[in-house]
Amino acid sequence: MSGSYDDGADDTEADLRGRDRHVSHVIERPRVGLVVPDVRGDKTSHSIEARAGEFHGLAEAVDFDIVFEDIYKVREIKPATYLGGGHVAELKARVAADHIDVLLVDTALHPIQQRNLEKETGAKVLDRTGLILEIFGERAATREGVLQVELAHLNYQKSRLVRSWTHLERQRGSGGFGFMGGPGETQLESDRRQLQDRIKMLEERIEKVRLTRGQQKGRRDAVPFQVVALVGYTNAGKSTLFNRLTGAGVFAKDLLFATLDTTVRKIALPHGREVMLSDTVGFVSDLPHDLIAAFRATLEEVLEAHVILHVRDVANPDHAAQAADVLKVLDELGVSTETTPVIEVWNKIDLLDKAEDGTYPALQTIASMGRVTASAAVSAQSGEGLDALLGAIEKVLGGQSRSYRVKVPHVAGADLAWLYGHAEVVGKDEADEEGQILTVRVGPRHAAGFADRFADRIIEP
Repeated sequence: MSGSYDDGADDTEADLRGRDRHVSHVIERPRVGLVVPDVRGDKTSHSIEARAGEFHGLAEAVDFDIVFEDIYKVREIKPATYLGGGHVAELKARVAADHIDVLLVDTALHPIQQRNLEKETGAKVLDRTGLILEIFGERAATREGVLQVELAHLNYQKSRLVRSWTHLERQRGSGGFGFMGGPGETQLESDRRQLQDRIKMLEERIEKVRLTRGQQKGRRDAVPFQVVALVGYTNAGKSTLFNRLTGAGVFAKDLLFATLDTTVRKIALPHGREVMLSDTVGFVSDLPHDLIAAFRATLEEVLEAHVILHVRDVANPDHAAQAADVLKVLDELGVSTETTPVIEVWNKIDLLDKAEDGTYPALQTIASMGRVTASAAVSAQSGEGLDALLGAIEKVLGGQSRSYRVKVPHVAGADLAWLYGHAEVVGKDEADEEGQILTVRVGPRHAAGFADRFADRIIEP
């Protein structure tokens, strides 16, 4: 009896130890190694040091334990493993010695290369696209964002046939999508069918979201506020600037892709005009095309913007290449800087050296990227230069509007309300018995409505 009891106690204790090991494995951060290939002859505007630093930032955006990061010089890309045999053997040894769970490779790997690297090294392998999708999966907060990220991830998975969001084998809480079955599932045809069914369902749901957004946009078009959209490389300081200008509490942290879901707030310009300021997801070099397509609806504030604020981190030595990447993504989104005015916001000047006369010599070496209407040097952190930025926004928007002098009778309260609601009242003459003469600026959106309502009351200069 006692022997049976002892055996049972040993079994229970072993079970507990096993569960403790399982819990420890789940809770502990995955140990990762960063691999940055430096391919000979590869044309890129980013230095290898800048690329390595950005990739480190991407890895830090997920809760990883970064054990090592190395740049590997690649003479020629191997079809089977991307890296040469010597590098693969070196990685295999490091994975074993440092107990690496995941290897992150800063390139777009072919599915076969990914699988072969996993077999050779004994670690999970995630390429640049997979890592960015992983970040987006953890950051997406709104229902639309979650749907769009999941769709992009499944399109990425189609050629890889791995289970959704389980490639790191760790708990994700609300960020997980456990619809692909348990870890024992091995039927590829079943996987393909489930993937395709899920993709079709997500596409239908996103289409419904887009229809709803279209209806909301129709209602917004009747509102007088013009849209000013913030765009920029990830971590350029857009959300910090947004918070400084609006007083909002948008998540702003020194992390890549800190903001995913578009946020819109109303702000007032120096002379009282109110506009809608929109904060958007940051761009990055080699942003997966599926994500660009998936987030087209989320970024529609940029497509509809009257002015674009291109925020640049001028304290980053790689800012010129980053700006070029932003313009490339804008072009892919269908945003034309030929028709939409762009103001460059040279952010983080507080990190630059300041001369005795209060100027920043480094700013003299910065060139605008693309077609730019104006530029403003600011520190979103300290608030320096923000008044000049708001003035520049007002000037650009004013250039899109036309000024009129119009007489409004005292009894025409509805007309007066229309002017204050759909135009910018910039001046008033002395009122007489008949009414008051107002000087107003009318934007393109409401020019037709103004003409219909006030054509016979416009006073010629």
